[in-house]
Amino acid sequence: MRFLTAASISLLIPLSTSTSLPPPQYLFSNPPTTNDNIPSTYRIPTVHESAIQARRILHLESIGTLSTIFPSSSSNPSTLETRPEDVGGAPIGLMDYFADCEPGSGNPTILAISIATSFKNVASGSNITLSLRWHPPFSHIRPRPVSPASLPRFSLIGQLQELSIEEAKAGGVAECFVKYHPDAVAWLPGNKIHESKWVRLVVEELYWIGGFGDRAYIGWIPVDEWKGVTQEEVEKCRLPGESRKGWMGEWWDMVAGTASADKHPVWEL
Repeated sequence: MRFLTAASISLLIPLSTSTSLPPPQYLFSNPPTTNDNIPSTYRIPTVHESAIQARRILHLESIGTLSTIFPSSSSNPSTLETRPEDVGGAPIGLMDYFADCEPGSGNPTILAISIATSFKNVASGSNITLSLRWHPPFSHIRPRPVSPASLPRFSLIGQLQELSIEEAKAGGVAECFVKYHPDAVAWLPGNKIHESKWVRLVVEELYWIGGFGDRAYIGWIPVDEWKGVTQEEVEKCRLPGESRKGWMGEWWDMVAGTASADKHPVWEL
């Protein structure tokens, strides 16, 4: 007689719940609306709905990863930097601050410190990408664990554009940025520690992963969709774990496994 081990039982658990999932052919596209056998739970958000989520993340988050590429060793910008000779052409991702100080355009504001690697690489001709992910407050769903893979994240690809002193002053950029990052007051342009300047990341492309592919959009979001999101839509949106209210609330119930057994969450705007 053969007995099941704890390990083998754990492998069978996903199989026992697989009947609640949609057929594989619906993993990356919405099921036909006439098919009553597919729960409305599995309606994948549209590209525009995903763009709204991305703009909400930009509005609420303040720290991301800037990715750039090292120039060739022959173009080392400083003799004081002991950069290895073999990293030319290699990518590097580093944490940095950003702020949503131009909500009308969707272009994040960044305080560029000249001595920082990311901005030296850009000065040497590198492309740049800002990657963000949503960090929800999980207090209301504990102790249930939630997979980070189920949460939204995305990358903004574009070019840095310097803001003039007049433009930054007229837009209240310093005041906005310091609200997100109070400690950054020590590094504002004109400080005595580091040379710095205000730049915007002019978004040219956006790649989005909304979560698991059977319930979230994964793919490119046209820049027109990104820029076309209104402030009203951003304010109305609620991200997973942010609040049970709003058009994201029922979706989060489904992801977290707290949805009512007799009610299928639906996407609404």
